[in-house]
Amino acid sequence: MHLLMPLNFRDTAIAFQSHSDASLNRSYLLFRTLASPFLVKVGTFLTLWALAWKLPIKGLIRATVFRQFCGGETVADCKPVAQHHWKLGVASILDYSVEGQTDQAAYEHSVEMTLETLALAAKEDSVPLGVFKVTGIADTDMLEKVSQGIELNSSEAIAWERTQARVDRICHYAHSVGVPVMIDAEETWIQEAIDRLAYQAMQRYNREDVIVFNTIQCYRTERLAALHAAMLAAEQGGYGLGIKFVRGAYMEKERSRAQSKGYPSPIQPSKAATDVEFNACVKAMILALGRPEDSKTLALIIGSHNEDSAELAANLLLEQGWSASEAPIWFAQLFGMSDHISFVMAHHGYRVAKYLPFGPIEKVMPYLFRRAEENTSVKGQTGRELALILEERQRRKRLNN
Repeated sequence: MHLLMPLNFRDTAIAFQSHSDASLNRSYLLFRTLASPFLVKVGTFLTLWALAWKLPIKGLIRATVFRQFCGGETVADCKPVAQHHWKLGVASILDYSVEGQTDQAAYEHSVEMTLETLALAAKEDSVPLGVFKVTGIADTDMLEKVSQGIELNSSEAIAWERTQARVDRICHYAHSVGVPVMIDAEETWIQEAIDRLAYQAMQRYNREDVIVFNTIQCYRTERLAALHAAMLAAEQGGYGLGIKFVRGAYMEKERSRAQSKGYPSPIQPSKAATDVEFNACVKAMILALGRPEDSKTLALIIGSHNEDSAELAANLLLEQGWSASEAPIWFAQLFGMSDHISFVMAHHGYRVAKYLPFGPIEKVMPYLFRRAEENTSVKGQTGRELALILEERQRRKRLNN
């Protein structure tokens, strides 16, 4: 058994080592703004209005919220950010964060951008994983019909065949270059179709190693049961299981839709219930992984900004005889958030990666608005970021005096 090492998430010197003083001050001002739901609502409205009227505000967006949460507009823009983080032991996952596309040309472009990130990952140690969203390559209405078992018309049937072909093209390429790729989870009413695509790809490409990962959102109810079903299917099917756990990013949207359409909310009743489900899923997967000598074809990505969940997983791994760097597990956080988890865990030898979203500014605004909403709605998120940034600013001030 490896000795348990306490993870000091309050060590701001390690947490913010990637930040210059100017970068730290910019983050402080941004999170101060995000702490106000009123300012976030007004800012979102004004940004949408200004973009609709083609006012010259891209420079302001690029210098503030875009710079905080995105790696750039292109793959090339992201490389310096990824390399900077890698020097400090933190990898990057390039995420083309354009979603809700509506035409074939856009779908094909999203596929090409994903393949470009995988090609980079095949050459760069700093980029060990790929990721894509199915809504970037497929029509949402069609995905909803597939998810609900509604018969498709002829054009929708063709669209579904094309979607399956696009997913296969991405996963086949990922397999050919040996780069694992994650399929992100999205809204519950289209998730059944996404799950089907993910598990079909696993059956095809996870025979020797885990290449394809599906995502389980633990703010949904009954996710532990869904995990056990996925484990059983993988065991019976003879393929490796790759799972990424997240809490979830569409809570208000899900609850509002459930209420308006008169069906039970698919979302956990509270943050505490979500935490219990998340930790139970993580524990079940790590126990299934077993000890190093068991050689299970399982791999896990823990996408969490929660210190308790990170520490729980780290301790479970060590208790089962894994060293921090050998376990087939990545800990992932979003770029621009929770540096105190990312860099502290990397400092202790764990595999850590930052989600590095990129894309044209006007097309990644839905992603940025979601990040802003998350920081105002998730209890304690912005306050924690601000407190840690303040502590580090004061620490640096003391050093310079």
